[in-house]
Amino acid sequence: METRAAWYDLQVKEKQDLPKPGDTTSLDALYAKAAEITRAGSRGFYFATRHFPLDLERAAHAVYWFCHYTLHLETHAALDEWASLINGALRGALARHPVLDVFLDTVDQRAIPHDEPLELIDGVRFDLDHSAYDSFAQLRARCQRVGGMVSRMLAYVVGFREPALDYMSDLGVAIELTTLLRDTGTHVAMGRIYLPAEEMEACGYSLDDLKRHVRDDRFHALMRMQCERIHAYFQRGEPALPLLDPRGRFAVKVAFDLYRQTLRRIEASDFDVFRRQTGVPAMERAWITARNMAGPVTRRLWRAMSA
Repeated sequence: METRAAWYDLQVKEKQDLPKPGDTTSLDALYAKAAEITRAGSRGFYFATRHFPLDLERAAHAVYWFCHYTLHLETHAALDEWASLINGALRGALARHPVLDVFLDTVDQRAIPHDEPLELIDGVRFDLDHSAYDSFAQLRARCQRVGGMVSRMLAYVVGFREPALDYMSDLGVAIELTTLLRDTGTHVAMGRIYLPAEEMEACGYSLDDLKRHVRDDRFHALMRMQCERIHAYFQRGEPALPLLDPRGRFAVKVAFDLYRQTLRRIEASDFDVFRRQTGVPAMERAWITARNMAGPVTRRLWRAMSA
């Protein structure tokens, strides 16, 4: 996730560049806009989608643009209006909106169930209703409707066989929790707290400590608790990978490794989630990709030599 200033600049640019509802902009141009928003909004996600075949890449960018747009609606009125527009469009009503044009095209092409984007909207309502979360159960419900739904929609983009969806939900929660933990400092500055209050209290770590960026034994205990849980969600989500269609499996594996490496970098930084940028650098992203490419090649060579 970008810094607060970069996020604001992106919102201004997106609103300036966004074609007005009713414009006759071509789908190709809108898919190109979706790619631009994806590239600006999430380097890791965009990097992974570059390893999709073109049709899957376009669909993934359409899903990202829809999610990005939905997640940054800031009022109940705006979200209610958006939900009404989506509900009508999913039922066949005309809804000339550029974000929905490409998203609905992808929904139709990839057979994404209609309840999943609506679940995402419910997840956004959590954030409008809560600036902090009392328990992990409450936070998990929010993450399942946000990260979990994004991951499930991408499973339809890629193609899968069951029980991949359940695993993909867990993978989505793992990625969402990783992102929230990485951006703790940015969220605290914005008045949003994604560390469960019950767990902060159990570690003896106060909200005032968090706002003052205190990093002591109590903080480290709290961070270890979060990281151990996220590692467990990555392990629970990993069985999804062999159940995905081979055309898109490689890109999802790259994304899986990128976000898991982000979590490891958070740990290696001594949990410096307030100031440090703990995303995966370009060279490391390239290495992760090369490593994933090497595995299948090595297995094919071994089978050929053993034949």
